[in-house]
Amino acid sequence: MEEQKKIGRTIGIFDSGVGGLSVWRELLKILPGTRMIYVSDSAYCPYGPRPQKEIVSRAKVISAFLISEGADVIVVACNTATAASIEVLRDSFSIPFIGMEPAVKPAALNSKTGVIGVLATQGTFRGRLYNKTRKEYASDIEVIEQIGSGLVELVEQGRTRGDESAELISKYVIPMVQRGADHIVLGCTHYPFLKEEIARIAGDGVTIVDPAPAVAKHTFEMLEELGLKNSEALATEEQTMFYSTGSAQNLIRVARNIMPSIPEGFFAEKTI
Repeated sequence: MEEQKKIGRTIGIFDSGVGGLSVWRELLKILPGTRMIYVSDSAYCPYGPRPQKEIVSRAKVISAFLISEGADVIVVACNTATAASIEVLRDSFSIPFIGMEPAVKPAALNSKTGVIGVLATQGTFRGRLYNKTRKEYASDIEVIEQIGSGLVELVEQGRTRGDESAELISKYVIPMVQRGADHIVLGCTHYPFLKEEIARIAGDGVTIVDPAPAVAKHTFEMLEELGLKNSEALATEEQTMFYSTGSAQNLIRVARNIMPSIPEGFFAEKTI
């Protein structure tokens, strides 16, 4: 690890579980060879129902760990953690933090029916950033807010297909479509792993909005702005070190579904 810290730029990423890998997947596309450190806070997953104070505490502890490992920029790849802690993190640490932006703006601007759906956690809906964005860009349209209870757990356990996931997704998505929603915003980084099933159930006339590509683009732009260049490009399968605060089983499974060639030594269980 000490040798890796000398490599030009390092991106720290964290989420309550494997959901942030949907952002990591997009970062791999536009930042090949860049060193990354991913923390899955699986011992505390899911964040959604937890008190804000506890989420802030976890975010600060994990951020301090990522900085100690050499992170130049940290991506809070969790909508709930962004809503609860992004301002505190920016005030507490000197490096830049990039949070998950509520994708209400593009959905509202592109809606033809004047109705959009937002599928998110309770923590995201109560956050100031989400409510500010909704007020600014969606005050003149109907926004259907739906808490996706149980969806994070399906993704964590790898049950993204089959009758159980279809039934739960249908329960949340079909009422949105029946009320006229032509865009559904994925307001949790776990939900892109259900995107195909959500799109299938919603039907052809509904656009599913995933904010992960925009967050990856923002991260790229931030690194360019800071002048952080790679002094040495890493092999794609060896550019990320993965930590899990609980069992790493789910993290290994999902990460290797995205990139099967990640070596065993790049996963570790760690108390943070």
